[in-house]
Amino acid sequence: MPTSLPAAFGAPAGLEHMADTVIETVVADIRSGRFERTLAALTAAGAAVTAAEIYLSHDGASFGNKLMWWPIAVVPTAIPAGIAAVVSPRAAHTVLPLASAAIVVNGLQGTYLHWRGIRQRPGGLTRYNLEAGPPPFAPLLASLVGGMGLLAAVLRRESFTTGRAPTSGPLRILAALPVLPHRWRR
Repeated sequence: MPTSLPAAFGAPAGLEHMADTVIETVVADIRSGRFERTLAALTAAGAAVTAAEIYLSHDGASFGNKLMWWPIAVVPTAIPAGIAAVVSPRAAHTVLPLASAAIVVNGLQGTYLHWRGIRQRPGGLTRYNLEAGPPPFAPLLASLVGGMGLLAAVLRRESFTTGRAPTSGPLRILAALPVLPHRWRR
């Protein structure tokens, strides 16, 4: 019977030990509130996906309202802000919260506009209009991306700076990456 998750998937012994170490480090960082870089990176990735989805949805509606362009302009600002926050603690406490707050406000505005659009359809607030009209909760999902950025700004930074790295095999290449836990870096 496998003793760990990597072993359950048939990972070799060396990779199994590395995966266990990485998992233990990540769990310890999360438990101690050290999740700033990871959450900033997730904010950047989430903003990219969300911006693409918003563009496709609003393009499908032919950008009928000029306010539909606002999230196209606001949400992508979290992409460079999140990347900068991964690299710089200063950016994590200045640029990322500003971009994230703008996304939250824009998401709340979008929620109001979507509900208003549903109510203005013939028949008003009916199940059919909720399903066929503008998605009532989609702007709140964009606000969640902004909320992740705001949360990243108040968390402590992970410590990926010191530790022992593997000296042979494919893991020595991975050990040079700055995002690996401290136990696997030189």
